[in-house]
Amino acid sequence: MSEKTIAPAFAALGHEARLKIYRLLVKAGDEGLNIGEIGRLMGLPASTLSHHLGALVQAGLVTQEKHGRETRNRADFDVMRDLVGFITDECCSGVDLDVAREPENAC
Repeated sequence: MSEKTIAPAFAALGHEARLKIYRLLVKAGDEGLNIGEIGRLMGLPASTLSHHLGALVQAGLVTQEKHGRETRNRADFDVMRDLVGFITDECCSGVDLDVAREPENAC
């Protein structure tokens, strides 16, 4: 994964309500939670919850599955592992301070 592909997921988690919703879904595990359960546990109005869940789905962090009138929400654990791996992959590998960095928009 690159910074460009992973940044939207981190951006989505940068909002306190979305981070709380995501952590709640991680706690729920593979079973996930329906929208009503999340709203009750978080104390969020339906429209606010829908907005935040939409952002998490758009970022690829949450999957939604319809079962009749119920929508089941689950944390995508593969994406979560990718995020953690992205941050920790080069942990303590050292930094080469002598490497010249080229400008990103060089012609």
